[in-house]
Amino acid sequence: SEPIEGHDDNNNSNLSLRITWHVHTVNDLSDCKILLVHCKSKDDNLGIHNLTVGSEFSWKFKQQTLGATLFWCYMAYDNFYASFDVFWVTEVFLHKCNYHDCIWIARDDEIYLKIFPDQHDEYTHSWESRRLLQ
Repeated sequence: SEPIEGHDDNNNSNLSLRITWHVHTVNDLSDCKILLVHCKSKDDNLGIHNLTVGSEFSWKFKQQTLGATLFWCYMAYDNFYASFDVFWVTEVFLHKCNYHDCIWIARDDEIYLKIFPDQHDEYTHSWESRRLLQ
């Protein structure tokens, strides 16, 4: 949709403070691989979750004032891991999440964010390899 004449981006920020946000982490790995997910914010430790293929861990919250809300997750499977932010406050990111749902999808090759306006999955993070002790 086209912006309204005289549109103020701060109105979107104020609106986002009243919205209940949902963050989803989805296991879309192959071959019955278990995805370990551990998500946190400065104030909340959401615990460790072992997701089977096709399942998800999700939570909801209201954004803190002054744009301070930040969540990050550690994900791992087999000998691979990734650690990254899963919610932060910028207009571009909030738009990608359609001002409501942020869906992170773990696949064998990479981690993706579902982009609602364009209806596609965007590559966001590569897996890093852990060395096993021998």
